[in-house]
Amino acid sequence: MPSILVVDDEDQIRQLIRTTFEEAGYRVAEASNGKDALAQYRLAPTDVVITDILMPDQDGLECITTLRRESPNVKIIAITGGSDMIGVLGFLDVAKMLGAHRTLQKPFEMKALLDAAESALQA
Repeated sequence: MPSILVVDDEDQIRQLIRTTFEEAGYRVAEASNGKDALAQYRLAPTDVVITDILMPDQDGLECITTLRRESPNVKIIAITGGSDMIGVLGFLDVAKMLGAHRTLQKPFEMKALLDAAESALQA
């Protein structure tokens, strides 16, 4: 059973992603920021990390950089949203350059996120 760590500061988004992936047969862990995600990942590594980019304490870009350095084989999907489309696309581009396998702009369909995770696992 593949495992996934969902990192997002919005409780509702984490819960929606958790429910979607559990129904698809994944084991799911959660964290509300990059700092907590890294601590959790170090204790119990997962196959895929889905991380928001804009979060308090430690953002997703820092999380991606550290994960990539410490666990080069982890599959990472970066997600973000906001009203500034140029800024959002810029953050997603940077996430890709830092090593995210896939990026998705919020809002997105849960099927697109599931497909992204399955694609990352096969990479």
